[in-house]
Amino acid sequence: MSIQFLTIARLAILLAAANGAPVIATWLLGHRLSCPLDDGVEFADGKPLFGKSKTVRGVVVSILLSAAAASLLGFGWKIGVAVGSASMAGDLLSSFVKRRLNLAPSSRATGLDQIPESLFPLLVCRGALSLSMLDIAIGVAVFFAGEVILSLLLYKVHIRDRPY
Repeated sequence: MSIQFLTIARLAILLAAANGAPVIATWLLGHRLSCPLDDGVEFADGKPLFGKSKTVRGVVVSILLSAAAASLLGFGWKIGVAVGSASMAGDLLSSFVKRRLNLAPSSRATGLDQIPESLFPLLVCRGALSLSMLDIAIGVAVFFAGEVILSLLLYKVHIRDRPY
């Protein structure tokens, strides 16, 4: 079994675009056009479903930027839509779990913040890109490390409010 290092590197860039798009949109637009995805709905436990920081704008921008980035990276826009959608689904799952754990919106939850938003898209693309489980594991690890480093850099240039 051979590891697809180039494909994993390109996917890491695509995952960074998918997950970074909402952060960049917030930095550029502030609160303009940002409607909470859950519209303030609470779950059965009385806590927000996702929270105010998960917006329709963030999901839409992520999917659109992922489609464009995937095309530029040679994957095609359909893979980009799949990656952006699955990444946002992973991010929403993380937010849902964090609300149940009483963690504040945008608080740090190492692993929970990185794994679903990289694992879900890689699993979705597994067949189309002939990814092995080892490719997926390496992709998640690369994304995990890259997000930690990129978050620190974005914090230093005042794009992120927190260094994670």
